Amino acid sequence: MIPVQDAFDISCQQILMQDATVFSRQQMDLPWPMAEGLSPATLLERYMAHIRRFTLGIIQPTRSEHQVLFRLAGTRLALLAFEPPKLSQTGDETSLTLAICGGMLVQRDSCDRGELVFSCTPLPQGMRLSLSLSDYCPLLLGSPTPKKWRKTLYRLTQAAIHKVVTVRFLKRLHREHVGQKACCRVVRVPWREGENI
Repeated sequence: MIPVQDAFDISCQQILMQDATVFSRQQMDLPWPMAEGLSPATLLERYMAHIRRFTLGIIQPTRSEHQVLFRLAGTRLALLAFEPPKLSQTGDETSLTLAICGGMLVQRDSCDRGELVFSCTPLPQGMRLSLSLSDYCPLLLGSPTPKKWRKTLYRLTQAAIHKVVTVRFLKRLHREHVGQKACCRVVRVPWREGENI
């Protein structure tokens, strides 16, 4: 049985793996019946709307039959491009996986690596919601052996923005479903080993 977290905690880890790929995971539990109606598909749709709202429309997530794109407003430039979402089931966990297939923020020789995953796992007292980014090769890191200044630049810019966006997304879900504005604590959890970023 999966232990239930404090409903006001958001578990988080964001690290650079040994092969210089990024792993980032944020996770929260919502109690029943507040979690009813949530699924990986609804998480994706609401996340896309959150990105648009959070960036004041500067980033425009779009979805077609063939791709999911995070575009700069008013341009055809895709910051990130994903293959169509794929639904899967592992035990009780249901996941929607978007494989990275390109974009300006991805190293050119690593466009076929990385994925963004939205997951829901039912618990006796509620639902566990998880967002994970793994095997991602950011352009800012430059190569599988990034220099220290590149790591610092990535940590202070793109990594920080991704963490803030995702944590605020989960806070918004909590507020909307629980019906109150909560001061969620962000708790670091060591799911994997790597360098904190």
